[in-house]
Amino acid sequence: MALTADDVRDIEALLGAAEAGVQTFADLRRRFPALSVTRCDPSDLGVETPFREFPCFALHLVDGSDHCWRLTDDPARTTGLVVVPLKVSA
Repeated sequence: MALTADDVRDIEALLGAAEAGVQTFADLRRRFPALSVTRCDPSDLGVETPFREFPCFALHLVDGSDHCWRLTDDPARTTGLVVVPLKVSA
């Protein structure tokens, strides 16, 4: 599934919302059923630069069109999302 500009805006709205939390993962899965949505610990991605970063989450796009999955910054090649909850300091 290629992400359109509207899809990217919808994802940004969900992840950037002030009330974004655990329910956000279910919202993403419901809104984008053709995409794999994975929650991942920040340490699992090392130094990878996110596609977008929000107050509570980092978003990475996954291209699984070939044999191996890889991170991409191209919404047109996106087959999945990796969402990383960020530690929010009080």
